[in-house]
Amino acid sequence: MNLSEAALNTWINKPECSEVSPNRIYMVSHEHSDFWEKTHYGFQHHTGHAYGLETDSDFTFQVRVKADFKFLYDQAGIFIQGAETAWIKAGIEFNDGHPSIGCVVTDNHSDWSTGIFPGNANDFWMRVTSKNNVIRIQYSTDGIHWPLLRLCTWPGTQKKFIGVMCCSPKSKGLAAEFTEILLTAPYDKDLHDLS
Repeated sequence: MNLSEAALNTWINKPECSEVSPNRIYMVSHEHSDFWEKTHYGFQHHTGHAYGLETDSDFTFQVRVKADFKFLYDQAGIFIQGAETAWIKAGIEFNDGHPSIGCVVTDNHSDWSTGIFPGNANDFWMRVTSKNNVIRIQYSTDGIHWPLLRLCTWPGTQKKFIGVMCCSPKSKGLAAEFTEILLTAPYDKDLHDLS
């Protein structure tokens, strides 16, 4: 089923500038907004922005993301949360001088993995599949081929918030647009099936 405006109905830290319409979400993050738990820096931030819905079912969630990443730690992508200290975010984040693909898995402490994005980082797709408490995260440069980004166990409870997120820890705000939003029963594909 395609998500509609009615299906997505929950904000985590709604930003002042946002627009929601059928199959399109637009938001501009606040300055110093972020999701991070303790690791390396010691601080706990739960000030990032996310829009989505809660579910206790397994699912595949997919979205196209457009943003102009220019400043350190500007980030946009997908967000799954069970609690303020149990969540996952994945997408593009600006670090080491360029936009990178990355994922943060948090279970009381944040575990960050990151790498070079092989396509146009200002226009990309993200997909997350949740099945039997296993999370499979994929990304795409073209909406057709879907390499694996992260495979992990779910750190939270059965009920999950799933949606899109945007943060700007070091800049005055990042504008992000989310389209081609899709929510279905979980895809049952081989781990290295790129479709």
